[in-house]
Parts: sequence; structure tokens; C-alpha cells
Amino acid sequence: MSENTERRYLKWYNKVGYGSGDVAGNVVYAFLSSFVMIYLTDTVGLNPGIVGTLIAVSKLFDGITDIFFGSMIDKTHSKMGKARPWMLYGYIGCAITLVGIFAIPMGMSEFAKYAWFFICYSLLNAVFYTANNIAYSALTSLVTKNSAERVEMGSYRFMFAFATSLAIQSFTLLAVSALGDTAEAWRTVAIVYAIIGLIVNTLSVFSVKELPEEEFVETTDKAEIEKDEKYGLVEAAKLLVSNKYYLMICVTYILQQIYGAMISMGTYYTAHILGDKNLFGVFSWAINIPLIIALVFTPTLVAKMHGMYKLNVGSYALATVARALVAVAGYTGTGDVKMMLLFTAIAALGQGPWQGDMNAVIASCSEYTWLTKHKRVDGTMYSCTSLGVKLGGGLGTAITGWLLAFSNYDKALAVQPESCINMLKLMYLVIPFVLDAIITFILSRMKVEEANDKIRAEMKN
Repeated sequence: MSENTERRYLKWYNKVGYGSGDVAGNVVYAFLSSFVMIYLTDTVGLNPGIVGTLIAVSKLFDGITDIFFGSMIDKTHSKMGKARPWMLYGYIGCAITLVGIFAIPMGMSEFAKYAWFFICYSLLNAVFYTANNIAYSALTSLVTKNSAERVEMGSYRFMFAFATSLAIQSFTLLAVSALGDTAEAWRTVAIVYAIIGLIVNTLSVFSVKELPEEEFVETTDKAEIEKDEKYGLVEAAKLLVSNKYYLMICVTYILQQIYGAMISMGTYYTAHILGDKNLFGVFSWAINIPLIIALVFTPTLVAKMHGMYKLNVGSYALATVARALVAVAGYTGTGDVKMMLLFTAIAALGQGPWQGDMNAVIASCSEYTWLTKHKRVDGTMYSCTSLGVKLGGGLGTAITGWLLAFSNYDKALAVQPESCINMLKLMYLVIPFVLDAIITFILSRMKVEEANDKIRAEMKN
């Protein structure tokens, strides 16, 4: 093992500070993915099918901006480094547009409401969240060269992420109800979340320091470093597409976010099938607590298994089996809630390790491009995180809107039609199982660590 691999770059408080940045990310993403549809349909009164279409159209901009901002991060040279300026300033726009989405003026015409939502949603996803999230993810490879530390950073990050998701999913509906269950209540909650996000994001930015650029290349010549960074958007896209492991991670990330959108249908499932909308918060505990527990042990498990591949494949196979059993329990009469909660927890436990070491796998993908193409594309490589969140989450939300509209969901009905009940079961029980099975297959092909080791051995010989 080389000296660079052995060397430690970070203190515990650097890793905790970095990880806390996903508190900021999830007061945007968890809030948006879990509640934007129910806010738009039940409070603002918009059609879920039209909302879904607008979200899908908005996604057309995302792929371009992901590569653009990733490339810009790679070419940035500042006192703060490459990624931290984008992370810091990008979040200001995130906070403003998040509030905008949940502050649609009720006195507007219906067309104006759709336009307001579309503009705010597109700016949030295609511009501000893209810049912030790619920069935040890229820091994993810019503040340390130690693979173990990268896994630890990912574990800390997602512990904060899932704890934040748990808090938001548990308390948002309670807070909105306490404030009167009105449009003004949703706006107030959004403002509180935006302020929290701004504070935590700023603290996270200044909790770490990027390594000098010459640490990552075999030369200290600035001109030579900049030469490796000279590529346009087209070449950046080609570099990404030529890396099969990047494509695998992109697809996996997109499927994960669609999975999350389907699980967010628990707001409808618990209200209209289980008969108690507050059970959504209980299911959130069954998901997020096991995820956090898994993340605590992920660095140790990666070390004991001498890599991430076997752990990721085995744990996700467990998650797939557990989600199948959730579906079986859910189709038992009106649903065996206790068994559903048990298998939901087991599935989440199996999904945890991949969440924890995913950023380290992406760093290995970036190294694969360096070894094969001799181009530093750390920021561009981490575009898969933003692309996955936005494209997967957006498509997932759009699909749920289309399926709700197709199933004749009507917010005014206390009892939904049978077509809607069957659709909610399909979205919440069956589709998540299918998505987990596909992800497990993709992870079984994700042998990037082995590929890098083989290339380095060939270069040495």
C-alpha cells in the first residue's frame, strides 16, 4: 500500500463538519420529494398529471447543467479551492427557490400557479442545487486521497442525510397542521428549513480545506496541471460516457431516487389504505434509523471485506428480498403493518452500506478516468450525484403524479376509488421491490476497484 493511501488527511471534526452539509441538502431534497406533490394537489389545488408533466419537462435542462457545473468546478482556481465556492454560493439560490415553490400565491390564476411552480422548480434543480450538490460531493475527492477517509466521509454524510430526512418526514405534517394546515403554513415551514440550510451549509463549507492541486498529479507545473483540465463540454461528456462505471452509478442513482419518490407515496398510502396519515412518520423511522445504524458500521465492514464490492452486492441483495416481503405483507388484507415495518427496516439496513461508500466508489471512478484518459475530472465525475438526484427524483415525482391522475385520485373524496387504491399499492409495494432488484444486478457489475488495481499493476510492470 502506498504512502498516499496510508496517509491521513482529516481530523474527526473535519469529517463531521463535512457530513453535516447534507443537513442543508436534505432540508431541500427530503422536503421537496416527500411533500411537494401533496402540497400542490391538496393545498394549491393543482392537477397531479399536469404537475408531473411540468417536472418531466424541467428535467430536459438538467443533464446539460450537470456537466456544465461539473466542468466549471474542475476548472476553478480560487483561494477557497475548486468546489467550496460553488457549494457556498449555490445554496443561497437553493434557499430562495425552495421557499418560492412552497409560497405560490393563492390569489393567482391557475395558469400563473403552474408557471410560478415551473420557474422556481427549474431554477432550483437545474441551476442552484446542481452547483451546490456537485461541489459538495466532489469535496470527497478534493480534501483527502485516503480511500478509507472517503468512505468515512460518505458514512458521516448520509448519517446526517437520513437523520434530517427522518426529522422532516416525521415533523413536517405535524408542523403544517399546528400552523393551520394552510398555504401560509407550508410557506412558514419552508422558510424555517431554508434558514437552517443556509446556516449549516456555510458551517460545512468552512469545516474542511481542499488539498493543493499538485497533490493529485505527478507534477507541480501549474501549466501542466491546467493543460490536463482543458476540455470543453463535449469532451467532458465523452469522458463520462466512456467510463462504464460512471454510467452504472448514474443509472443506480436515478433508480434510487425513483425508489425514494415511490416510498414518498407513503403519505397517500398511509392515509387512504392504512387509514392513518401519521403512520408515514412511523415508516420513516423504520427506514432511516436502520440506515443510520448501517452507516455507522460501513467503514469497518469495508475494511474487513477489503473493499466495497462484496459488501454492496450482498447487502443490496438482502434489501431486495426484504422489499419483496414488504409487498407480501402489504397485500395481506388491509396490510400487516407490524410485518411491513419489520421488513422495511431490514430493507433499509441492506441499503445502508452502498449509501455510505458510494462517494468513495465515485472517487474510484474518477481515478479510473485518470488512469485510462489522463484527465482530472473529479467535479465532472460527481455530476452523477446531482444528475441522479434531480433526474431520478424529478422523474419519480413526475411518474407518481401521472399515476395518481391515471388512477382517478380525487383529494375531495374521503374514500378513493378502487383504481386509486390498487395504484397506491403498486407504487408503494411492488415498484420499490423491482427497483431494488435492478440496482442489485447493476452493483454486481460495479468492479471499479478491481479494474483500477489491474491497471496500476500493468503500469508498474
